[in-house]
Amino acid sequence: MQLVRHPQSPLLYPNPLHQWEAINVFNPAVTWHNGLFHMHYRAQGVDYVSRIGYAVSADGLNWNRLEHPVLAPHMGADDYRGVEDPRVTPLDGTFYMTYTVYGANSYFPMIARSDNLITWEDVGPLERAENKDHILFPEKIGGRYVILHRRSRHIWIGFSDDLTTWGDHQNIMAPRPENGWDARSIGSNGLPIKTEHGWVLFYHGYGEAPFVYRHSVALLDLDDPTKVINRPKDFIFEPQETWEIRGDVPNALFSCSNNVVGDEVYFYYAGADRLIGLATAPLADIVDFARLGK
Repeated sequence: MQLVRHPQSPLLYPNPLHQWEAINVFNPAVTWHNGLFHMHYRAQGVDYVSRIGYAVSADGLNWNRLEHPVLAPHMGADDYRGVEDPRVTPLDGTFYMTYTVYGANSYFPMIARSDNLITWEDVGPLERAENKDHILFPEKIGGRYVILHRRSRHIWIGFSDDLTTWGDHQNIMAPRPENGWDARSIGSNGLPIKTEHGWVLFYHGYGEAPFVYRHSVALLDLDDPTKVINRPKDFIFEPQETWEIRGDVPNALFSCSNNVVGDEVYFYYAGADRLIGLATAPLADIVDFARLGK
């Protein structure tokens, strides 16, 4: 089981006419809404401060983007070095963005909301501690909001009644020292995909230096996502193209988005923290691998 690169990749490049995205565009989240693909992506310009841009597409391949970012540092010392790595979850008629702020006190995970995908209002932090790769599930489970996040290089899960107070945190997936590619650190990618067999979770990992980001999937229980039903040992995507291997951060193949489009999964990703591309696979094949892969 391997994801297949779209021949048009890479799809999005830095724009030298915009200072804020002149150097790198990467780590995209894509949302399908009202017949259009909406992309939120991390960008860096000549100051190397991360901001979040917005682009829209009718086909998921050809993009038109706004001239200015839709989210930029706005919290003073807490985020003056950047806002990073958006994931967008449609839930109960509202869009929620999880993103990371990077400032004087390192980094911590934030949640924001929007009605239009353009203007965003902060809800608050998940916690004020070093944590990232946080993703809201696309529906409540047991009447509560559910979030995945990363503490100490593990994948954790947490629950909330109101999106502001989080508890019942549990470590659900850990690096596998014996497994090579995900031996040192792991983190979630895009929104878990709901299937009749369980939640399919795309995640990334890397082993010992030199660090190479690879990706695979796991299957979580539908009613109790603290339970991992299956986690295959093999990866399904790794850096191969020159633009994925050489860049601002070599071999950093990273994704914040895995969308179901018809019978396919569209896996939008960044190569080497520089450009944005697309890889695909049949949803049925991914589900089978998540269920049955050894």
